[in-house]
Amino acid sequence: MARAMLEYYKTVLRKVSFDVKLFSRELKKAITSLLPHEIEELKYWLQRFITDKPELQPSLIYLKA
Repeated sequence: MARAMLEYYKTVLRKVSFDVKLFSRELKKAITSLLPHEIEELKYWLQRFITDKPELQPSLIYLKA
């Protein structure tokens, strides 16, 4: 079940990556509902995902908090 939630949030983040505000909002939701080890995995995935999307770089601040 937990693995499914991580995959769900990855899918949602992919779909909303066109809008920075929406992406940030969904990222905050993901962080509050995932387990710590899933957040770490999400962090690695995000770093790869946003390499060609510089407008999404500021959203990484939510992972540092």
